[in-house]
Amino acid sequence: MEDSKIIELYWLRDESAIQATSRKYGPYLFKIAYNILTDTQDSEESVNDTYLKAWNSMPPHRPGLLPAFLGKITRELSIDRLRYRTRKKRLDSGYMLALSELKECVSGTDTTEQQTSMLLLAESISSYLRSLSPEARSLFVGRYFYLDSVQEAAAYCGMSISKAKSLLHRTRKGLKVHLEKEGFHL
Repeated sequence: MEDSKIIELYWLRDESAIQATSRKYGPYLFKIAYNILTDTQDSEESVNDTYLKAWNSMPPHRPGLLPAFLGKITRELSIDRLRYRTRKKRLDSGYMLALSELKECVSGTDTTEQQTSMLLLAESISSYLRSLSPEARSLFVGRYFYLDSVQEAAAYCGMSISKAKSLLHRTRKGLKVHLEKEGFHL
């Protein structure tokens, strides 16, 4: 079923929208959740919560790209679930590993000053990503947004793992330089 028809079902408050979403995007959403949570049951719950949040969001929101809209919801819900689950202990997950790789570029502290500049930081990172080659951008987004392993990201970008690691390293270094030029202190 086309995305526009699925969105229309949500707007009509037709419960078959959830079934259509699950059929078309269930595996995609589960992969995002599992990359963060590394737990089947928690991942399934995040995907189900995604359907509920999508149901409650449409209307009034009409997403331009349904998979990106759903993927973002799943990612946010999964990260929230991971934070809840790991409050008392830290688990070794793909999410934590990906964040540790980025820590040299972006600080993880949560000060008021950083909260107010998050929009500017996001715009600066987006600007940097737009300046990259499509290959580098796809690899970076796959690794750090979708939290795919380096091996998975390398495979769908059609490159060797060593080339992917090298390209990710250079991209992170470039991001750090870009952010410093933009006035972000790391």
